[in-house]
Amino acid sequence: MGELKWYVLRVVSGQEKKVKSYLETEIERSKLVDFIPQVLIPSEKVYEMRNGKKRVRERNFFPGYVLISADLSNGEAFHAVNSIPGVIGFLSTNGTGASKDPVPLRQSEVNRILGKVDEIDELEEKLETPFIKGESVKVMDGPFSGFTGTVEEIFEDKKKLNVMVKIFGRNTPVELSYMQVEKLD
Repeated sequence: MGELKWYVLRVVSGQEKKVKSYLETEIERSKLVDFIPQVLIPSEKVYEMRNGKKRVRERNFFPGYVLISADLSNGEAFHAVNSIPGVIGFLSTNGTGASKDPVPLRQSEVNRILGKVDEIDELEEKLETPFIKGESVKVMDGPFSGFTGTVEEIFEDKKKLNVMVKIFGRNTPVELSYMQVEKLD
């Protein structure tokens, strides 16, 4: 048995999850787990506020690509991967396609990609829309819900803001979490 290396598969953009599930099913069915132990879509969870509700969505780092850890010395493994619907082919030095020799990723590239995925798992919440000083925001949650104010200070590490809110005609500083406010368009 050869050694496991990471390869990049080009897939139809937007079908990464479908390709991953097809691949995993085919690997199980063909008993190729030893040759293709891992299929990965490098992605991150992004938290955003929409209409006052906290939404989580996954964002792919590399749309149109799926990573696989594989030993392609087994021709059956190579063929199984290429026959999956939605797979365009392996990334190689001279383009993509079934007949070309796939080029494995360098270990440094793998570490960078996997490191980024691990890093994001450690960051509990990552907001796609950080705030800017002086920006107007609407308070969506808490005792000041419905009030609007201006961002005075941003505490990136705590994911909190100091917002100047007008209460009874006087400006009052209020500390709120990112999740309690929404940008005004």
